[in-house]
Amino acid sequence: MSNPVFSNSDVFGEPRRTARGGATTAPPRGQAQYGAYGAQAADAASLQNMYESPSATPVDTKRLTYTDVIMKTAGLLALLVVVAAATWVIAPGLWIFGMIAGLVLGLVNAFKKNPSPVLITLYTIAQGVFLGGISAFYETQFNGIVGQAVLLTLCVFAAALGLYSSGKVRVTPKFTRFLLIGMVGYLLFSLVNVVLVWTGVLEGWGMRGGTLGIVIGLFAVVLAAMSLIMDFDFIKRGVEQGVPAKFAWSAAFGLIVTLVWLYLEILRLLAIMQSSD
Repeated sequence: MSNPVFSNSDVFGEPRRTARGGATTAPPRGQAQYGAYGAQAADAASLQNMYESPSATPVDTKRLTYTDVIMKTAGLLALLVVVAAATWVIAPGLWIFGMIAGLVLGLVNAFKKNPSPVLITLYTIAQGVFLGGISAFYETQFNGIVGQAVLLTLCVFAAALGLYSSGKVRVTPKFTRFLLIGMVGYLLFSLVNVVLVWTGVLEGWGMRGGTLGIVIGLFAVVLAAMSLIMDFDFIKRGVEQGVPAKFAWSAAFGLIVTLVWLYLEILRLLAIMQSSD
């Protein structure tokens, strides 16, 4: 008995003719030969068309590409800059609302299994409001500091991308462990410092002041740069594994989060250094 999947298929099954009484009869000899020849010719033509057709690209298969990630990241960055500039000029005092909304939307997007372009866009807008207001505050205290922070952020991003692309820096288990331990330690330090400042135990920058503050700031910038390299590695693996194209939004969201963190750390580091002069 042949495989019923093939025998009952319109594609793989052989054509049958039923005579009176239900008997199956074969077609005339010449017609059978012509039908066989026609089927062979059709198969040959189909194979030829398959060989001559161009290979399917990731765009055709709706898989993640580097172009998708670049375009969506560039679009979100442009939106963030426009919103930040508008907030700086119109209402810098709204930065606190942007910070809270950005924190909430960041957590929501981080834990969603499927990316939401709307929520990611709203997160970017909230971060633009936050960065615009906080940047205006720093600029009034330290003239020219925002331009320096933006330039240094771009330089660190380019350096991290160059090192990763060249293969001189690779994401190994040791690299990942160091980054994880460093980020947890830095988070705990930051929380303790904030509590000490808010409760009045310490003043100004708290434990971030002076030489220690500069060292901690440099360490935070290194962590943010390492996080960028980790982001690049995630994106590379996603492209190589052929994940769906919709996850370009997740990749862009991850890069925006890290870039915002990097910019804030550089901005704070520059402020601490100028305060120490």
